[in-house]
Amino acid sequence: RLRMAAVDLAQHPGKPARTDLRLLANAAEGCLVYCSLHTGRTHQIRVHMSHINFPLVGDPAYGGRFRIPPAASQTMVESLKTFPRQALHARFLELDHPTTGKRMSWESPLPDDFVWLLTLLKQDREAFIG
Repeated sequence: RLRMAAVDLAQHPGKPARTDLRLLANAAEGCLVYCSLHTGRTHQIRVHMSHINFPLVGDPAYGGRFRIPPAASQTMVESLKTFPRQALHARFLELDHPTTGKRMSWESPLPDDFVWLLTLLKQDREAFIG
């Protein structure tokens, strides 16, 4: 498998990729980000988040070395260490069908493990702020 990278297209060959980001929630241990993709490149969200030093929890390829957040509770630390997958979820997808051109959309609720992680982030944030 290939590991992708964000590069300056003026200096290196590559394909352009654009992801708009919106911060939804922030905590010392991590944040919840809404990503809107304008292109569909391989590992696009993972590459872009890592490039701006906000790698995804549970991402072995782009996450880098695990760092324990200084304000994290022991429960949060263990949950971050043992999160079984990349903390990435497509809650809503919409695209034009490549053959028919018809607009298609799908919505999927957050999985339980993701909800648990967000609950811990919220609790730690409230405890940290006081």
